[in-house]
Amino acid sequence: MQSLIPAYRPDLSGNERAYVLDCIDSSWISSLGAYIARFEAALAATTGAPHAVSVCNGTVALHLALHCLGVGPGDEVIVPSFTYIASVNAIALTGATPVFAECRESDWLLDPAELERLATPRTKVILPVHLYGAACDMPAIMAFAQQRGIAVVEDTAEALGCTLHGRHVGTFGDIGTFSFFGNKTVTTGEGGAVIANDEALAARLRQAKGQGQSLTRRYWHEVMGFNYRMTNIAAAIGVAQFERLPEILARKRALALRYRQALAGLPVTFQRPIEGVSGSDWLVSLLLPRGTDRDRLMADMAAQQVETRPVFHCAHQMPMYATGLYLPRSEDIAARGISLPSFPGLTDRELDRVVAALIQALAS
Repeated sequence: MQSLIPAYRPDLSGNERAYVLDCIDSSWISSLGAYIARFEAALAATTGAPHAVSVCNGTVALHLALHCLGVGPGDEVIVPSFTYIASVNAIALTGATPVFAECRESDWLLDPAELERLATPRTKVILPVHLYGAACDMPAIMAFAQQRGIAVVEDTAEALGCTLHGRHVGTFGDIGTFSFFGNKTVTTGEGGAVIANDEALAARLRQAKGQGQSLTRRYWHEVMGFNYRMTNIAAAIGVAQFERLPEILARKRALALRYRQALAGLPVTFQRPIEGVSGSDWLVSLLLPRGTDRDRLMADMAAQQVETRPVFHCAHQMPMYATGLYLPRSEDIAARGISLPSFPGLTDRELDRVVAALIQALAS
């Protein structure tokens, strides 16, 4: 029997084990230790952001960003409905109201044309999400936001390594947020980060993530804060991952190209990034033909020992956010999308097995 090809498997073949053991041997296992600074420096160097602040996961990165921008009850945050639910839950945690935007049919990302329709005097933040390693149309989004005086938080959880016209996503807006969960391009097991260009804002982020403690006076808590700190062990894993980021990105991009070439003759539709995007190809995702029974197709592929996963369901259809809103493009993508195995250790032979399983399942 063939072995299972998972949807994702982290590559831990570098210095991860050595650095974790170093943390254990030194006893620096919590939120203090040398690897924290090294990890933050690696993220800053990768993105070009002057300030990077590590946190314990991607969801709290979003909440921290919104909190430090003063988002709260009575405010509105424009967010695409087609996104992972954390983008929306973080808004709700502040007491603000998520305002759901339609995505574009081509790249599946926030449609800037929605902003004029959705913005109100209560709009405090626009929260574009760079899904599946592609980049939102940040020049158009930033032009609107700056004209209206609205802050921008970029959810960059899935787009480490993605650039738009040579500029890393997450650096266009006021704050960029990242996730380093086990299936991300760089993983720390669980982990996240925020980046910012403004020094004062970065200081607020750093202070609030550590229970609001003064940055110069220990146990003196000046503002409301949270325990959102990353551990030194998690950062150690991340440091080892960043050491191999160029080769990881190169392999993921090669896999994505091979998938597109192998499936070019099939009636499937890939995400089409805008001009100027160098994507990170986090998960290779595609839309099945309309009328396809996605659950059946995924079950057929699972029977061939190939794991797939559906794309995200729309947030406006979730029970806690449902209002009867109709977003046809978002709903269509959410209903037809699947993600294929995309981990950097996927071999060409395994990829060919995935392609063959998909072709067979589509023909059934």
